[in-house]
Amino acid sequence: MAESTVRILIVEDYEPFRQFIRSTLAKEVGAQAIFEASDGVQAIELARALRPDLILLDIGLPKLNGIDAARRIRQLAPQSRILFVSQESSVDLVQEAINVGASGYVVKTDAARELGMAVKAVLHGERFVGIRFAFHAFTEPSDDRAPQSDRRSKNCVPLQQEKERACRHEAGFYSDDEILLDSFTQFIVAALKAGNTVILHATASHRDSLRSRLQTYGLDMGAVIEQERYISLDAADMLSTFMVNNLPDPVRFFKVTSDLIAGAVKAAKSEHRVAACGEIAPLLWAQGNAQAAIRLERLRGELAETYGVDTLCGYRRESFQRMADSHIFEEICKEHSTVHSR
Repeated sequence: MAESTVRILIVEDYEPFRQFIRSTLAKEVGAQAIFEASDGVQAIELARALRPDLILLDIGLPKLNGIDAARRIRQLAPQSRILFVSQESSVDLVQEAINVGASGYVVKTDAARELGMAVKAVLHGERFVGIRFAFHAFTEPSDDRAPQSDRRSKNCVPLQQEKERACRHEAGFYSDDEILLDSFTQFIVAALKAGNTVILHATASHRDSLRSRLQTYGLDMGAVIEQERYISLDAADMLSTFMVNNLPDPVRFFKVTSDLIAGAVKAAKSEHRVAACGEIAPLLWAQGNAQAAIRLERLRGELAETYGVDTLCGYRRESFQRMADSHIFEEICKEHSTVHSR
């Protein structure tokens, strides 16, 4: 979607926050056509008249709340994508927002770090749920509630797959190593406590730090490793198994990863599955090989869908802030079902 043609409707009753959203949009997507509404009734009228590409919608609105407004907008402007931006942080309310057809949800207190990425992700047909909700398996609405333009989009990966598989391929952009490690720790703890097997691909220093952190959560890491439910591998070594001419070779990649996942599935408890996190593609990006990183993320997305593997890829945010070509960042985002930033 060309930036110059993006039509965005901001629905927010607090003027200072509307101004913040306008400023963020100008910086992140350069949108030329921005419209505003201050209550739910006006939002419905403008959505019907303008058919915007994206609607940024608050929940606590005068006259008609955002959830009810979204239900009506879905009927009148089914092509419009809805991104809720609300002070409400209830998991149940986020699920209700998704049920009425929202493509994303950002809590206002997180908007400074997440709104720009959320807007880009939703405009590309992806789902976006903020980092505070990363470990909740929200269910996907039926097709008739999703924006028509998203129903066949390869980038719109369902939050709930067949057989109750909420397979995710997430990208996290972190301001420093401590926050990256904290996010990885939370991801791994949640997976292990759910009975899943975890595969980690990281640098040696990050692998050592993560094991120490995991111990503090009451996990018997010795036992988990002995059960082969925690597989910690060096990211650079893993890359060497499938890189050919500085690009990931699909045949080698799927051979190596399929064998690894097959072993991990056997170690998982009961009907639980495999979760993977790490920095393989981010390592390629750090080496200046952006094309290889994008191609690898595409392969990892296919892997996640094929085997039902929940995946978290951790990037240092500052590397993307420094890059000259913003389209590279957008390409990375497009290969993920969810994007968040801390």
